[in-house]
Amino acid sequence: MGTANTYTEQELVQGLKARDQQIFGYLYDHYSPALYGVVLKVLNDENTASDVLQEVFLKIWRSIDKYDTEKGRLFTWMLNIARNTAIDSLRSKGHKLEQKIQELNNDVYLQTSQLTVQPAVDHLGLSKVLEKLNKEQRTIIDLAYYKGCTQEEIARVLDIPLGTVKTRMRNAIIQLRNILKQL
Repeated sequence: MGTANTYTEQELVQGLKARDQQIFGYLYDHYSPALYGVVLKVLNDENTASDVLQEVFLKIWRSIDKYDTEKGRLFTWMLNIARNTAIDSLRSKGHKLEQKIQELNNDVYLQTSQLTVQPAVDHLGLSKVLEKLNKEQRTIIDLAYYKGCTQEEIARVLDIPLGTVKTRMRNAIIQLRNILKQL
C-alpha cells in the first residue's frame, strides 16, 4: 500500500474497506480540516461542528462499502457526507427558517462582494471557483449547500420566484461543472 506518508485514492478506499486503522488515521489527519470547514460553514458553531465531524468520520468508516468510484471521487463523497450530516444536525435541533434568515442578514447581504467559504475549505481552491459564478448564483449555492436551505426556502428568503431559483441553481451547477473540468 503506498509509503507511510502518502496514499492514492484507490489505496485509501481499499484500506478503508479492509478496516485498516492506519489508513483511517491518515484520512482523518489529511481530510479533517477541509471537512471541518464545510461542517462549520453549515453549522456556524465550533463545538457542534467538532461533534458533527466525529459523526462524519464514523459514517465514512461505516459506509465505505457504499462508495462507488464510478459516481465520483472519494473526497467528493466525503464532502457530501459532511454537508449532509451537518444539515441533518441543523434540522434535528429544530432550527427554523427564521434563524437561517438571521444568519443570511449577517452573512450573505453584508458580505456580498465575496462568498464566505471557510479558510479550511479554501485550500481546495473552492472560493476561487465559486468567484467565477455571478453574485446571484453564488448566493443560491451558498444558501443551498452551506446553509441547508431548500429551493422553496431560498425563494422566500431572496423574495424571488421558485422557478428563478431552480434556473439559477441549474445554471450555477452546469457552470461549476464546466469550470472544474478545465482545472
